[in-house]
Amino acid sequence: MSNKVNKNVLRAGTITAGTALMLLMSSPAFALTRDDGDDPGPGLSVIETLGLYVALPIVIFLVIAGLVMVGDKSRKQAGAKG
Repeated sequence: MSNKVNKNVLRAGTITAGTALMLLMSSPAFALTRDDGDDPGPGLSVIETLGLYVALPIVIFLVIAGLVMVGDKSRKQAGAKG
């Protein structure tokens, strides 16, 4: 193999090993260790989770989009009269 290929293989191996090490260090197994003063609350139910992370953002988006459309229509009407 040429010297350039060896360098590329070494670089790819180093990046792969580093990525694997970072993934192992951040695995959920380390999240089980409680810190001093850690007081987790009760978990969310499936309905609460869907409401918080799916329904609420959709509702907020629709409210913002509705406010923008109302503001745009009122500006068009004021411009047509003047």
